[in-house]
Amino acid sequence: MQVELFTQRTAQYFEALAQQNQFLQVANSRRSTRLMKDFQKKQEKSKIKGEALAAAWAPYDTPKKLMDAWTHYLKESSERAILTMDALRESSDTYFDHMAKGCPPVLIYNYEVVVEGRNLPRPCNYMLLKIIPPEGVEVLDWKRPYVIIDPRAGHGAGIGGFKDDSQVGVALRDGHPVYFVAFHPMPEPHQELSHVTHAEAAFLREIIARHPDSPKPIVVGNCQGGWATAILAAVYPDLVGPIVLNGAPMSYWSGKMGQDPMRYSAGLTGGIVPALLSADLGNGVFDGANLVQNFEMLNPGRNWFRKYYDLYTSIDSGEERYLEFQKWWNGFYYMTEEEFRWILDNLFIGNKLAKNEAFLEPGRPIDLKTIKSPIIVFSSYGDNITPPDQALNWIADTYTDEAEIEILGQRILYMLHDQVGHLGIFVSSSVAKREHTQVASTLKTIEAMPPGLYKLQIEEQKGKGCDAKFKVSFARKTIDEMLLETGERDEEKAFAGVARFSESWEDMYDSTIGPVLKTMNSQQTAEATRGLHPMRLANGAFASTNPFMFWPTMAAAAVKQNHKPNMAKTPFHYWEEMVADSIEYGWDALKDMREAFIENSFLTFWASPQAVEYGKALSFRRPKVPMQDLHSLTSIQNALKKIEKGGAAAAIVRIVLMIADTRTEVRGEKLERFNEVLTTWAPFKSMDPKERNFLIHDQTLIARFEMEAGYNALPLLLKNEKDKTFAYKAVSYIIGNEEDMAPTSLELWHCLKKTLKWG
Repeated sequence: MQVELFTQRTAQYFEALAQQNQFLQVANSRRSTRLMKDFQKKQEKSKIKGEALAAAWAPYDTPKKLMDAWTHYLKESSERAILTMDALRESSDTYFDHMAKGCPPVLIYNYEVVVEGRNLPRPCNYMLLKIIPPEGVEVLDWKRPYVIIDPRAGHGAGIGGFKDDSQVGVALRDGHPVYFVAFHPMPEPHQELSHVTHAEAAFLREIIARHPDSPKPIVVGNCQGGWATAILAAVYPDLVGPIVLNGAPMSYWSGKMGQDPMRYSAGLTGGIVPALLSADLGNGVFDGANLVQNFEMLNPGRNWFRKYYDLYTSIDSGEERYLEFQKWWNGFYYMTEEEFRWILDNLFIGNKLAKNEAFLEPGRPIDLKTIKSPIIVFSSYGDNITPPDQALNWIADTYTDEAEIEILGQRILYMLHDQVGHLGIFVSSSVAKREHTQVASTLKTIEAMPPGLYKLQIEEQKGKGCDAKFKVSFARKTIDEMLLETGERDEEKAFAGVARFSESWEDMYDSTIGPVLKTMNSQQTAEATRGLHPMRLANGAFASTNPFMFWPTMAAAAVKQNHKPNMAKTPFHYWEEMVADSIEYGWDALKDMREAFIENSFLTFWASPQAVEYGKALSFRRPKVPMQDLHSLTSIQNALKKIEKGGAAAAIVRIVLMIADTRTEVRGEKLERFNEVLTTWAPFKSMDPKERNFLIHDQTLIARFEMEAGYNALPLLLKNEKDKTFAYKAVSYIIGNEEDMAPTSLELWHCLKKTLKWG
């Protein structure tokens, strides 16, 4: 017996060891493939520029022409360098001015403070702003209000309304009242995350009171504001309308091996302890500049060189854009130790949200299944901060399968962009015009959709600019199909060991070093330490108070008097661009080596059989409900009892859903017509929104679990000619031209007409 047990455990050990080696091979193979593609792109770019440089020499065939070109280059580049130094001076001055004003939101719109979180029973540094529509924009109070929650991840608020083509701009142009959840830089003493959630609930109550005739507010959460929105919707489901999670991390252990290095950080730095140490040295406050610095390290070539070179090359046209972005990027905000501890323990290290283990406060669990409102998730393959795996895998962890989503009456839509980066999700004008505009359009009809899991697809464009028209469809998806788009998850068990290690070290820190540091620090030492942070020193280095900036400022004033933009390129301009590319590529190479070291170190230690066994107690996912238990749920049984009840209204909805079930996708224009019928045609328009939702939910369950019985019961719902005529008119309008129907849909439609004696 002992020999068999030893043999079994030995085999398990070597199997785990083989899996660890497979993780390392996959990670390094993917990274090598990705780096090779990047190298080929850079090589091709360098080749094109090299050929342009070679061709540029041709006109300069005499020493005089060459000397004239050199003189022109020196003059033009010197002027650009002086003007760039002046732009950096203005950026530093703006940084100090912005801090002196309390780092207000960087919104381009006027606003008024509606609710101040500092005055609530559980005070916090959040506030509710009402966006004042610009001149010429009409807002209708009966339309569903928009509430945008910006991320509090080191930066300030306002990125969602940073420009006209933004989330705020899209909502305003569509006539919606818009509210913005912003925050002050410094949190209230001992502020907790629960205080923030309760404050956001108070904000929603105020909005609902201001718009009694409109549906519940749409809540849009950006990045960290996304998981905050999900928590708000789970804890206060009756206050929230549809929610949109843009680039929001929800499954914190997920990611793709070979390309998503941020998730490994806690495993190599000691779990939560460095953050607690930083907060204690800051007199109980965690400095957001640390988070911004981590973001910059993800792309040092861009953040530490290329953005400054781009400013230098486009100083005549790009200065304003640079200054506006830097104003937001360098407005550092803070969190209390209590807030940051909760975030790391429950989310980024512990991953408890998707496992149904997170508590907002003692006795108040956070269950994502309790979210009643439709959910739209927007992510991008180009996002290296919140990759699609982190944005979507919580769905697979929360629900048994797509059938449970339908049974619970939930609608979840996800949308994947091919290449936009993390910040581009919130600030890109092209994303605002395309994705955010179509999301806003979808939100008008989302509650008319049958419950289920869908992928929102924007398929084609007609027209350009403001006249652009897109074709939108909603492809039905299973959870397994969704997971094929995010990738494997076997390596996630390595993070359980990190979570357990972090908990152990957290307990040790709290009982030894932490109490000592808390007594040794003061507000004065904390402020002095924060002032010496590299991010702050760099941002303030070029300010007018710096005596060394006197001469560049004087020179810039002189240059501006006679400077004229010159688009003529000499060979020296091409050579300069190639040198700049080489510098950026050098930073990229260092970043790639750093990421390879981080991932290989993490997998070597935490994916080892011993570390995986150490974390086994925390390596689990939320228990799934067996399918046979799902079928016996009260909601299904109650719906099936109504199979012969509901009259023409139930028949219309059931027929539309049955026809929709014959396709793998729902067309946007048909959904709009269905929503029109449900909201403007009698008897639907007299129904309460909840009643309509229950009707759609019940008919969805009948169509899914008892389709044959539901089909056979249709004549009992349409007992007279008036009901038959009305139902035929409504369904015909919704499905549109028969020529556009899929063969399977058309076959069912013909059967229905024959059964119900239509046409």
